[in-house]
Amino acid sequence: MSQVIVRFAPSPTGYLHIGGARTALFNWLFAHHHKGKFLLRIEDTDRARSTPEAVDAILDSMKWLGLNWDGDVVFQFARANRHAEVAKQLLAEGKAYYCYCTPEELEKMREHAKENGLPQRYNGYWRDRDPAEAPKGILPVIRFKAPHTGETLIDDHVQGTVRLDNVQLDDMVLLRADGTPTYMLSVVVDDHDMGITHVIRGDDHLTNAFRQKHLYLAADWTVPEFAHIPLIHGPDGAKLSKRHGALGAEQYREMGFLPEAMRNYLLRLGWGHGDEEIIPTEKAIEWFDLPAIGRSPARFDTAKLTHINAHYIRQYDNHELAKLIIPFLSGLLGEVPSKAQLDLITKGMSGLKERAKTLIELAESALIYFKVQPHDEKALKFCSDDHKKLIQKVILRLNGLDVFDHDTVANTIRSEAEENGIKLGDLAQPLRVAITGRSVSPSVFEVMEVLGKDEILKRLKNFSA
Repeated sequence: MSQVIVRFAPSPTGYLHIGGARTALFNWLFAHHHKGKFLLRIEDTDRARSTPEAVDAILDSMKWLGLNWDGDVVFQFARANRHAEVAKQLLAEGKAYYCYCTPEELEKMREHAKENGLPQRYNGYWRDRDPAEAPKGILPVIRFKAPHTGETLIDDHVQGTVRLDNVQLDDMVLLRADGTPTYMLSVVVDDHDMGITHVIRGDDHLTNAFRQKHLYLAADWTVPEFAHIPLIHGPDGAKLSKRHGALGAEQYREMGFLPEAMRNYLLRLGWGHGDEEIIPTEKAIEWFDLPAIGRSPARFDTAKLTHINAHYIRQYDNHELAKLIIPFLSGLLGEVPSKAQLDLITKGMSGLKERAKTLIELAESALIYFKVQPHDEKALKFCSDDHKKLIQKVILRLNGLDVFDHDTVANTIRSEAEENGIKLGDLAQPLRVAITGRSVSPSVFEVMEVLGKDEILKRLKNFSA
């Protein structure tokens, strides 16, 4: 096999949605698996809907997901002259022709076809006519001379061998009357010029592949190999929409998901390797190839994504996690946390990350290291006068400690519980509420060690006052 070169080619009309992110990932993994190149092309020919903000959002999402591309970004619109040049070359070789039909005439064709139960497409009126018969004042389009007999075969890496009767092919427009190229032409010319060997994209483009194949052949270019991936559906089997969680990649970032978890989850949407659920990126590159992509639509499951995210949070380096939650902490606090506060959180991170499913949850749980949090409903059950008296006894015990580490504190609290004839949990829970304000937290003894003797005594005194 020659060097593999693939591309991801989004249209900058909005955010990078989940389906696009998965397509980008599959292309990226395929390129890395075969030690090839992964190129990025922005298909910005729809000038009315393409925006610089959308381009920035796509590039930022790609970078966040860790899907770095090779070389410079190719902008399709900037290559319009090259696309037009190819259309005119096909015209000169008799493989395309001028069509002078007006919009009104095309509409009449569609109506006639509809009335007679025929496919509603151009009927080839100018395909074999002499341009000398052209009406005055009409700027023509250039149409491709598609074959109308026989059939077209696509040997697809995912869909298998797919056939289409050529009678279903229309003479598509290559160049509009204003001289601008159409999407179908631009894609083929760009893929050829970029040396693309494999086109990996959604199966909603499968019908395009038949038409594009003939453009390659007409231009005497090598046809790339195709792999059309089934689309992603919602949990109910319907086409994925916003109500299923079809958000932009940057929105998942804002919701506290890690890029590693997103890559892992998107990889498992339609691709598998045995029963493996957690697949680190290095393994994904080693194992990924096209035959393992399924033909059935994958189902998006936010709960599964969240479960995978929780796994990656638990595996993450504590110092790095502390850095990652700074934006979320800043939003909760109304200010950027200090270095001393971050050091404190880092020290307590091992306990914090065990329960967190997202970075937002992690940041919220870390607030206990800043100050006592407002009591939740369950915590209020441990704020009675009897509980406060227990805490006052604990204060006396802790005051006498010279060493304030996890084990010493735990043994001290255990002894206090025994002396009061109660279970350890009956003392640990009001202690937790007094220190954190919450009924759930990391190990109370770990929290005490992280906060230190002075801060703990201050919080306990405020609680029991």
